[in-house]
Amino acid sequence: MLQKIEQNVEHLSTSAEHYSDLALNFATEYGLKLLGAIAIFFIGKWLAKQFLKLMRSGMERAQVDATLILFFSNVIYVALIIIIVVAAASNVGVNTSSFIAIFGAAGLAIGLALKDTLANVGAAVLIIFFRPFKVNDAIEVSGVAGTVKTINLFSTTLTTADNRSIIIPNGTLVAGNIINNSSNIHRRIDLVLDIDYQDDLKVAKEVISAILSEHPKVLEEPPFVVAVGALAANSVQLYARPWVLSEEYWDVRFELIEAIKLKFDEHQITVPFPQMDLHVRKENIV
Repeated sequence: MLQKIEQNVEHLSTSAEHYSDLALNFATEYGLKLLGAIAIFFIGKWLAKQFLKLMRSGMERAQVDATLILFFSNVIYVALIIIIVVAAASNVGVNTSSFIAIFGAAGLAIGLALKDTLANVGAAVLIIFFRPFKVNDAIEVSGVAGTVKTINLFSTTLTTADNRSIIIPNGTLVAGNIINNSSNIHRRIDLVLDIDYQDDLKVAKEVISAILSEHPKVLEEPPFVVAVGALAANSVQLYARPWVLSEEYWDVRFELIEAIKLKFDEHQITVPFPQMDLHVRKENIV
């Protein structure tokens, strides 16, 4: 009996040593893999940040648009993090093919849920690459006009002349016509000036031409044009077409309208208003 007990104790001791060796080997093998995965993640993340810093500084030295720098930085950083996570998981022994499949399925689900948001991101890519406008440009789009304040991945913010902010989704913005008033150096002012049929047409044209010639911000080239545009129902319409620098458009427009009105008053040139002549016929009643 005593001998049997000693044999059982020896067997248990041998089993404990065996399992202890297995646990030690397991902890050594997978512990090192886990430490390696952690090292891959943190070192890879640090290298990704250093790479992005170098990329940003290079793009800034090349005077690349700030929106383009931000966009590429975000996209590249997300891509690098995904690669680092896959590499770390592979080092532990995770089947990366299934891991990538999970990412793909999750990406598809997220894409379907956020299709409108992703459409705005796609529109932002079009804006960045084709550059129909940039920050500080004066544009007219989606029925509003203003100066471009910011362009991000989802929307564009305009500041109106009365200092209101209008946020337009990029998808809506690129779907319609975009009028960029700042894309060219010069811009033409189109003025329609009405005078009475009884006023001296030549004097009116001379007055307008003199004002345009004397204004310091009206460009000599291209030359301005003053011409009869139409014979309307209540007036003769004169078209004045001076050219100015784009950033001076509104200031010059307001100044010219005021100067022309004052000169018209000096020369007794009237600006007619819609009116109706009523003729009463008297008939003899028998």
